[in-house]
Amino acid sequence: MDRNIVVGIDGGGTNTRVMLCDLNGNELAYAEGGCASKYKDENAAENVKATIKNALAIAGRDTTSVAALVAGLAGYDSEADDVWIHAFADLPGLDCPKLHLNDSDVSHAGALQNQPGIIAIAGTGTMIMGINEYGTRTRNLDYRHYAYSAARHLAYDAVYEVLAGRPDDSDEGLIAEMMQHWQSNSLEQLQELARRGFEPDTMKRDQHFGQFAPCVTTAAEQGSSIARSVCNRAVEQLRLGIELIGSNFAERSINVALIGSVICSSYMRSKLTEMLIAHPVKQYRLVDPLFPPVVGAILLAYKELGVQADMNVAMK
Repeated sequence: MDRNIVVGIDGGGTNTRVMLCDLNGNELAYAEGGCASKYKDENAAENVKATIKNALAIAGRDTTSVAALVAGLAGYDSEADDVWIHAFADLPGLDCPKLHLNDSDVSHAGALQNQPGIIAIAGTGTMIMGINEYGTRTRNLDYRHYAYSAARHLAYDAVYEVLAGRPDDSDEGLIAEMMQHWQSNSLEQLQELARRGFEPDTMKRDQHFGQFAPCVTTAAEQGSSIARSVCNRAVEQLRLGIELIGSNFAERSINVALIGSVICSSYMRSKLTEMLIAHPVKQYRLVDPLFPPVVGAILLAYKELGVQADMNVAMK
């Protein structure tokens, strides 16, 4: 069988997303599966392979049809990760060229179509990455900077602020949601749960906290003083990371695409816009991502093959 399809994989966030396209930019199949991060799910590699198989089955193709595969996977940061990364797409017959990248790389390719600019991700995880006019790729992690702005970070901070005795009348709604989420009848009961470390399994604990983040951003929008304090601290760290990356650009005007449930929430986006506008030199322009990360992986697969194609996908 001719190798005439490409596979794009987005392994960021909570799910694996796989798209298959032909060489003319037409979507053939799309599938979602379990978590692709080996640091959040011990079955990550199997999840990715199962999702690839599912997408191939939907398209009525097999591995021998694949001309190129690009996978953007959370946790893949350097060549040292090559010891485990290849297992994620190790399927019989899948002998095509494979390019493994960090999930931020496919996010940037999709959001900005490989054009200069910055992506700021804050959802399940957090990352800020930019590619300047000269093609130089820089991440905030390269500076040893980390923006504590992922979903779980907001939730942890909000709970700590409440337990530390900081709430006022504006926080009643937030606290009620908190009690319900952790199935506690009182702050004393929540305090006892906290002293026991909430949940011994780190992955399960982080997932449970992450699920509470929408309550924090919504409460901030509604005027909760604790939620606003927590969100403002997170936004400040995102602002600093974006401006660090922006310092690598020669142009004064820089496009910034926001990706993820936290950073795209109404309160966080509004506050971040306000802070970035205040920069004395650079003009940061927030833009909507053109395509999701999985389409970015497809675009990079075409680039690897030297194929020019206009994307015609159902998922925008």
